[in-house]
Amino acid sequence: MADNPKRIDCDVLVVGGGINGAGIARDASGRGLRVLLCEKDDLAQHTSSASSKLIHGGLRYLEQYHFGLVRKALAEREVLLKSGPHIMHPLRFIMPHTAGQRPAWLIRMGLFLYDHLARRDFLPGSEALSLQGHPAGAPLQPRFARAFAYSDAWVDDARLVVLAAVDARERGANVLTRTRCTGLAREPQRWIATLQGPDGELRVHARCLVNAAGPWAAGFLGTATGKPGAARPLRLVKGSHIVLPRLFEHDSAYILQQPDGRIVFAIPYEGRFTLVGTTDIDYQGDLDRVAIDAAEIDYLCAAVNRAFAQPVAPNDVVWTYAGVRPLIGEEGATASSASRDYRLETNLDGAPLLSVFGGKVTTFRKLAEQAVDWIAPALGRRVPGWTDKACLPGGDLFGRQPSARSVLEFEAWTRTRQQQYAGLAPALVARYARAYGTRLGAMLGHRRSRADLGEEIVPGLFEVEADWLVKQEWAQTADDILWRRTKLGLHIPPGTERRLEIWLAARRGLPLPAA
Repeated sequence: MADNPKRIDCDVLVVGGGINGAGIARDASGRGLRVLLCEKDDLAQHTSSASSKLIHGGLRYLEQYHFGLVRKALAEREVLLKSGPHIMHPLRFIMPHTAGQRPAWLIRMGLFLYDHLARRDFLPGSEALSLQGHPAGAPLQPRFARAFAYSDAWVDDARLVVLAAVDARERGANVLTRTRCTGLAREPQRWIATLQGPDGELRVHARCLVNAAGPWAAGFLGTATGKPGAARPLRLVKGSHIVLPRLFEHDSAYILQQPDGRIVFAIPYEGRFTLVGTTDIDYQGDLDRVAIDAAEIDYLCAAVNRAFAQPVAPNDVVWTYAGVRPLIGEEGATASSASRDYRLETNLDGAPLLSVFGGKVTTFRKLAEQAVDWIAPALGRRVPGWTDKACLPGGDLFGRQPSARSVLEFEAWTRTRQQQYAGLAPALVARYARAYGTRLGAMLGHRRSRADLGEEIVPGLFEVEADWLVKQEWAQTADDILWRRTKLGLHIPPGTERRLEIWLAARRGLPLPAA
């Protein structure tokens, strides 16, 4: 398919460039379908970059009897780890325990289920800990004498979306960011869609439409079917996070039980920081302007102060983010207990239509597989799923097949890259390895010294990387690069992002941005 003609014919038009849209575009492209994905903003700009950055079964969902969701998520956990060992890694969780919290027998039973609901190939099982003399006990208040530990995993959520989109493009998909679907007409055998992007209007003829618009999905379904309000409404729940200076030195995370029955995570983040979240609040505001509020910051700081010896206050917060999760509505459920499972709704009243409701990062691959299992036969193409045996771009450390070895030996693989690029700072090579995996070689080419990397646009960001992100990963703005493709926004001095804005404008031949 051409990059951006006035008209494109395709098999599948995917509307929405979050994790589910990118995952479906990837899976469908790999099955030989002609795919176009459009996203009105940047990839992962909204909900999919505002998660807790976890690949997990959801231990707390066991209390709500969501055993099917937990089993499905646990099964996916190691599949994903093996496919993207650069942007994901195992993470040990510590649950401090004291009187007044969930009883120890209940936690043991829950952890036993968590260990055994799905097969574990290499993640260690749960255990009880004495915190006296244990590194996990050092930053906690003395009242915590014991804890429980279990395994889950961490993910760079925004990079996961981008890499899924990269994989889709390399398998033939056309990915258009900052391109809004402004009109739809349905015929018996095709959809006629009008897209509005940076280069003007585009007409798309698609045999199938996928509505993966996340929080906007219910409204978009009404537009697609011509029946506004016909879709069962989604429950929109805001989840907010704060980033604090590092609260502890070790590399495990904490799961903190709260008096209201909710849990809050405290997760090592970007070396110098701790990520704390999340809140769960019903949301009815502007979906394009989601932000944490003062009460949420107070709630998360209070959660930290109930557990850690060193108190924190709102003025210690160095960064915040918030996203709206589109959850499947349940009668009587609270915002925190509403199901994180997904629902795929199909419609054959004309050309095929599939809408995605709900979901979570951990189950994106399975969701996409099930979606394309319906789409492909509907379009006359019966090709089995393939993504459970495929690496994400850069994840093929030791061959094309996903492997536990890639997860277990990632640090050793990184040390080899540091030796290979001995003229570059080891920390820089380690960051490149985490972000790009095996593709760091394609990005760096024959560059072996700092001088080879070009101008240091902002601290830690050299021209070679910025150019790669623009050419290969759809980055157009400073925020795209500093907060989604990388997390360098946390590490640079305030105000220096303007240097990147000026560089990007010059590279794209645009007027300099206003100061």
